[in-house]
Amino acid sequence: MTFTRSRLNIRDAMRILLGVVLLAAFAAVLTHAQQPSTRGRQNAPADGAAQAQPRKANDGDVHLLRVRGNVSMLVGAGGNITVQAGEQGIALVDTGSASAADKVAALIRPLSPKPVTYIINTDGAPDHIGGNLAFGTPAARGAMVNIISYLSVLDRVSAPVDGKPPAANAGWPNDTYSEAQRNLYFNGEAIQIFHQTGNTDGNSIVLFRGSDVVSTGDIFDPTQYPVIDLKKGGSIQGELDALNRLKSSILVPELHYEGGTLVIPGHGRLCDAADVAVYQQMVTIIRDRIQYMIKMGMTLEQVKAAKLTQDFDPIYGSNTGNWTTDMFVEAVYNSLKGKLQTSQSRAN
Repeated sequence: MTFTRSRLNIRDAMRILLGVVLLAAFAAVLTHAQQPSTRGRQNAPADGAAQAQPRKANDGDVHLLRVRGNVSMLVGAGGNITVQAGEQGIALVDTGSASAADKVAALIRPLSPKPVTYIINTDGAPDHIGGNLAFGTPAARGAMVNIISYLSVLDRVSAPVDGKPPAANAGWPNDTYSEAQRNLYFNGEAIQIFHQTGNTDGNSIVLFRGSDVVSTGDIFDPTQYPVIDLKKGGSIQGELDALNRLKSSILVPELHYEGGTLVIPGHGRLCDAADVAVYQQMVTIIRDRIQYMIKMGMTLEQVKAAKLTQDFDPIYGSNTGNWTTDMFVEAVYNSLKGKLQTSQSRAN
């Protein structure tokens, strides 16, 4: 019996050792990957509209940054809000938190003589749809507002949560889509809305074609690890597929992967294709590390103990708040573990 236990302990030790070796093998790649992720934007838009990031973006107030063309970015209202404004009115991509709605309204009011006409929700997170009620209520805005989202977002926001009634229906999406893409033409610009399963199954990516600006929602959030919501159909592979789609099919860099298409993420600063590439590389590396450990038979506790994210934690990690590093690792593990078990059962 003692011999058997010793063999098991040695086996576990060898597995952990192999995991550490794999961790070291990625170190050279990470050195290059991490450097750009903390940089400021090096290339301003060609029209000179966005010469600097909004100062004091984390001071608890809401700030407006002109990005390019008719497109601006609001930060500090919860999730980032994208604003497209012109003679026809205002289109918002996400509306931030409910508590910031008055501040948002004060900032966008001077941008157009007409009210909000469209709201596009990239997902159903409260800090992205919280202002829907304020801007989507006809009595408040003087006209019906089209609130667009993927169908599953409406399904979730209209359902009771933990026995509690859902949010007021005036803030629900009233113009859902279930196809792969939805197109608009507003204020002289084509707006393309792409459905993409990512950190949930109902994410939307919004491209302003004339301005060459993309709003990603929480698919891309350079302030933290991606929030993989397994209960809402998200997965680590879906998140990577979404980042790969952004990188290879939507974003067009100007020079050496800098400049070009500008990216308004779910939270944080204005970004470009290089920032998305760094984030995609980070997610890929962590996915591969945890996948390897699962194939070696490691438990979730062993994977957490191996600290496979430690070289990225100073940038994306957190030990407190609504989304910690442990929660991210657990979501990735369970996402990959479920996929592996499904593959094995099919093979049998």
